[in-house]
Amino acid sequence: MNPSHNHDPYAWLRDANWREAMQDPQQLDPAIRAFLEAENDYANSVMESVEPLRKALVKELRGRLREDDSSVPSPDGPWLYYTRYREGGQQPLVCRRPIDSPADADEQLLLDGDAEAAGSDYFRLGSAVHSPNHRYLVYAVDRVGAEAFVLHIRDLQTGKDLPEQIEDARGDVAWASDSAQFLYTRIDEEYRPRWVYRHCLGAPASDDRLVYTEADPGFFLSVEPTESGRFLLIDSHDHTTSEVRWLEAARPDMAPRVIAPRERDVEYSVSDSGSEWLILTNANGAEDFCICRAPIGATTRADWQPWIDHEPGRLIESMLVFEHWLVREELTEATPRIVVRSLVSGNEHVIDDDEICVELGLVPGFEYATDTLRFVRSSFTRPAEVYDYAMDTRERVLRKQQVIPSGHTASDYVSQRIQAPAPDGEQVPVSLFYHRNHPPSADSPLLLYVYGAYGISELPGFSPNRLSLVDRGFVYAIAHVRGGRERGYRWYREGRGRLKENTFNDTIAAAEALVAQGYTGAGRITLHGGSAGGMVVGAVLNRRPELFHAAVADVPFVDCLNTMLDDSLPLTPPEWPEWGNPLLDATDYATIAAYSPYDNIKAQTYPTMLVTAGVSDPRVTYWEPAKWVARLRAESQSPNEILLRTNMSAGHGGAAGRFEYLEEVAYRYAFLLRAYQIKSSGTG
Repeated sequence: MNPSHNHDPYAWLRDANWREAMQDPQQLDPAIRAFLEAENDYANSVMESVEPLRKALVKELRGRLREDDSSVPSPDGPWLYYTRYREGGQQPLVCRRPIDSPADADEQLLLDGDAEAAGSDYFRLGSAVHSPNHRYLVYAVDRVGAEAFVLHIRDLQTGKDLPEQIEDARGDVAWASDSAQFLYTRIDEEYRPRWVYRHCLGAPASDDRLVYTEADPGFFLSVEPTESGRFLLIDSHDHTTSEVRWLEAARPDMAPRVIAPRERDVEYSVSDSGSEWLILTNANGAEDFCICRAPIGATTRADWQPWIDHEPGRLIESMLVFEHWLVREELTEATPRIVVRSLVSGNEHVIDDDEICVELGLVPGFEYATDTLRFVRSSFTRPAEVYDYAMDTRERVLRKQQVIPSGHTASDYVSQRIQAPAPDGEQVPVSLFYHRNHPPSADSPLLLYVYGAYGISELPGFSPNRLSLVDRGFVYAIAHVRGGRERGYRWYREGRGRLKENTFNDTIAAAEALVAQGYTGAGRITLHGGSAGGMVVGAVLNRRPELFHAAVADVPFVDCLNTMLDDSLPLTPPEWPEWGNPLLDATDYATIAAYSPYDNIKAQTYPTMLVTAGVSDPRVTYWEPAKWVARLRAESQSPNEILLRTNMSAGHGGAAGRFEYLEEVAYRYAFLLRAYQIKSSGTG
């Protein structure tokens, strides 16, 4: 056993009352609260000298944000639904207008997020789902940050909420076709969505009928309708295994039926094309996924018939089904593409794109019987564009272009992709961009962002916030390391569990390649990651601190071994497929113990660091970053500052208001500019 687990000098930072404190931060033990507040005071005192810069950054960031922004309206029968913001507003407004009305007339304000948030230290609007008959709106609200939502039901004819409220919900909702009842998920005391219930409008939540219970604490539940609206789906899943049940939307009281029993490391997701299921799956060795067809009523994988074959290296990430079309999003070598297939002829085509460093996203709508696909694309240099695409004629119409009020010229920036050789011979893609007026050199400050977990692919989309660094001479880079799926499912498989070391080696390889190819110099890099990416930051700093000038770790998962040994924590059982189970397997224990950042801190020079935490965070509990910072300070052999900043009234995602979030970004950027002693105005 690792010696740190015989004596953990900072274990006292874990409040025995942590569940209560997560829901009400005022319940936090006074000694722990005093410690966290003292850390916040210290961080703010260090940052006091750049407070004018931080305030200037807030103004700069807000200047790139269109305050009265709105989404492209989505048609659904007689209505167009959309969200918008009022100028100066923090929260979204949920709206609709008749489909034949002008843009500025006959708007119905269904939900005013600013009004709902009034008086709350934290407010997050989760889902807002209207009923099929357009009379009701179920909306989910989190007022703590712990991701335990309260469901409210608004009668859109009267504008008033029904008396019943549903607490301890996850936030996902699937309406029955009669608009009188819906399915939702409810969480247990560990914040795991464990039950599916059916609610009937007008009845108290205590009368809700239990539809399904997930017995495995490692599996999460979610509910959703299929695109046709004919079926309601109950999805049980962990990170590598799934199982789907269905009900008819017209018969929500029927017993849910399984499509295929769960089998370890077999994933599948489902929609319907009227008479049959369409199934996206990695079954039968289709590691990068294929699409199968099966009759409605199929109960085993033996009923699945191959339809779109598996191609190694071409990862099918998602699909969207229409009455006459199947759309899929694919990913090859960290570059996405959208493929449209006719369900009538079987012919298919690719929607062309002219960039390698690009991010694409399918935008689900409400209409099933349509030939119009909506998608969004952006890149490091080009702001987001929303297109309506005619799948039959292949014409596209630009419906919205992200506006940068303070101005943005895409041609002022350069976007590139390089390959970094890993120790085992793999090539790690690295996407980067910079301002033409600041060509990279050995003196360039460089921010290297990394995640590398859960098969999540980090693609180079546009962020107006990053321009505050790039305009001041930073090179911005994303390392597409193993643990993500940028190079296919194998890329994920080789970066999890007992192969997690590859993620750290890939990150180091990316940093070394950026130095070797002249984009920056050794000791000029900032390593940035959050959550599981923060764990990568911690593990890499333990190995190669000399490569880095600074580091930012947002709500970092750094006390890995202690957390994976404690099955009472909210996410521990669901995380075992990702990291391994040290409770049952000695090899998993040894693997995690060898990289857990908290357990492998050394007496060496660490760079200056900014670490964040949230008291209400159920994903990475606040004491992980707090313990890590305390031990780093005790062991570090340099005077470099290590700052801990804890949000005392928010969770994993930080502040929920859009301007409050910019305050946090500005703090991070002011920290980095201070670390590099950069005081320029950032005009480019």
